[in-house]
Amino acid sequence: MKYDKDFWSYIDKIVSQSEIVIDRPKGTCHPKYPGIKYIADYGYLKNTFSMDGDGIDIWRGSSPDNNIETIICTVDLLKKDSEIKILIGCTETEKKEIYEFHNNSEYMKGIMVSRY
Repeated sequence: MKYDKDFWSYIDKIVSQSEIVIDRPKGTCHPKYPGIKYIADYGYLKNTFSMDGDGIDIWRGSSPDNNIETIICTVDLLKKDSEIKILIGCTETEKKEIYEFHNNSEYMKGIMVSRY
């Protein structure tokens, strides 16, 4: 697949112009599903909108550089929606764990899209 620099520059711009809100820190449990534990900081971009009407979802990893190299596109059968999750500053291990997080349910599946 051809690299689309415009798409990724738009992602970069939205993130750089938005405040990151972490409402589910690493190690906390999902508010509706207490058996689901967050493996990295999870939140959203303030004053943005996603398919569910909330802010665009983000995962923030442990890398200090805050590079954006990956998004995950999800389909959720329970919510009957699809969304993107922007991975910010994630190591290769964190990317793999986040991918597995979104594919560890019979109701949600995701695909990973890499910048390069």
